[in-house]
Amino acid sequence: MNMIKKTFASKLLDVKAIKLQPANPFTWASGWKSPFYCDNRKTLSFPDLRSFVKLELCHAIQEQFPEAEAVAGVATGAIAQGALVADALGLPFVYVRSKPKDHGLENLIEGELEKGTKVVVVEDLISTGGSSLKAVDAIRKYGCEVIGMVASYTYGFPVAEKAFDEAGVKLVTLTDYEHVVEQALETGYIKADDVEVLNEWRSNPAEWRK
Repeated sequence: MNMIKKTFASKLLDVKAIKLQPANPFTWASGWKSPFYCDNRKTLSFPDLRSFVKLELCHAIQEQFPEAEAVAGVATGAIAQGALVADALGLPFVYVRSKPKDHGLENLIEGELEKGTKVVVVEDLISTGGSSLKAVDAIRKYGCEVIGMVASYTYGFPVAEKAFDEAGVKLVTLTDYEHVVEQALETGYIKADDVEVLNEWRSNPAEWRK
């Protein structure tokens, strides 16, 4: 799995899906300042990379969650990836909205799921884990069993790891913060001095440079 993490980290850097700017940080939707930005949705625009992600997510599910009976994507970032994975595995697919529609059937879960179905959740990126676990909670309340989650990338924040542990959700990712930083340093995308800044940020992202 470590080789996959290294390979995928390199591919994300190649297509500029990951941007590291220690000297010119981004502002996330949460308001956090960050020297790091990851946009896995870019992988959908590159056929070879799109297939790589699809196949490796499928392999992760087959190895870690072979009992899966359905796939659920987390809106909006993981809808496409989840549908591709479900199609490749020949499994039913649904997606989970961040909030119910305000019209029509007011669905929170779009698609058809039978009560008691064993579901694996597909996510594109894990930051704090809040939206991902909100989707897990919605599926559980619907009467289905969430057996685990696969995602393309995780920042590995302690707050997210704690949240997943408390929710009883096993998380498997194709790559992570450590492998991306390692590859970025190896290729000269960042300098050794930048790594210290990045690690300082990840240790307490909510308070970094406030």
